[in-house]
Amino acid sequence: MVLTFTAILIGLLAIVRPLQKNNFYILHSAIVILVAYYVQTHYFTVTPFAPKTFLLFLVFHLVSINLTTILAYYVDKRAAIKHAWRVPENNLHTLEFLGGWPGALLAQNLFRHKTVKKSFRAIFWLMIVLEFVAIWIILKYLRLI
Repeated sequence: MVLTFTAILIGLLAIVRPLQKNNFYILHSAIVILVAYYVQTHYFTVTPFAPKTFLLFLVFHLVSINLTTILAYYVDKRAAIKHAWRVPENNLHTLEFLGGWPGALLAQNLFRHKTVKKSFRAIFWLMIVLEFVAIWIILKYLRLI
């Protein structure tokens, strides 16, 4: 399980250059790999690259990416209040596209952050649409729909 998760997350990091500069994605990857290691050593082992392993990855990924996205919005809000270094919008949009849009939506309402700027909101909704299109293409490619 750890091997599969590491291959997926580090593979994405190697292929997609903007992820290399996104500290929150690196944090997300570390969380997923550590949780996978803990589950594998304490509860059960799963065959690498088996369908069950990919389903576990999906669950761990979605929980972690949403928590990481909420943290990113929180850090950006605090930085905005203190007039300090801000989280680049590109990093926030990347986290949203990778499945963190529910966490982003929650964080926007919870922290009252990034709710007024129209250009940010437009790209936010575009990321959601693009994610669903990507999911549809993947499911079509796998002949699941």
